[in-house]
Amino acid sequence: MVHTGPVDGTLPPGWPEEVRPPGAPDWERTAIAWLFDLVPPDYRAHEVLRRYPVLLARFARDHVGAGLEAAREGWRTVRVELADHLPPDAMEAAVRAYEREGARLAAAGRGVDVVAAALRGERWVPRL
Repeated sequence: MVHTGPVDGTLPPGWPEEVRPPGAPDWERTAIAWLFDLVPPDYRAHEVLRRYPVLLARFARDHVGAGLEAAREGWRTVRVELADHLPPDAMEAAVRAYEREGARLAAAGRGVDVVAAALRGERWVPRL
């Protein structure tokens, strides 16, 4: 399922704009930088993650997935848990923030999946 290179310009759905297409000069460097931006800064201290981008993608997928689950749980429970502590406008703003964060993390998760596939050498072919 990996990605075609810049020869034909097609990329799989969800490919992050911060990452150059596979086969382009320095594409793996941009992938690594983007993946590190998705995880806690302390992950940069692990040489193994810099050395093996496929492993970094796995860590990023796990981290993004946990964040998405936390956003979903927060969205489901914030009204009940904080109903007596927030005014209605703050509660609605909190729900919208959880929704935006959930959408951002879901998109990041899709990006991690396609970048990880490219790092594994898989090739994406568009379907008609």
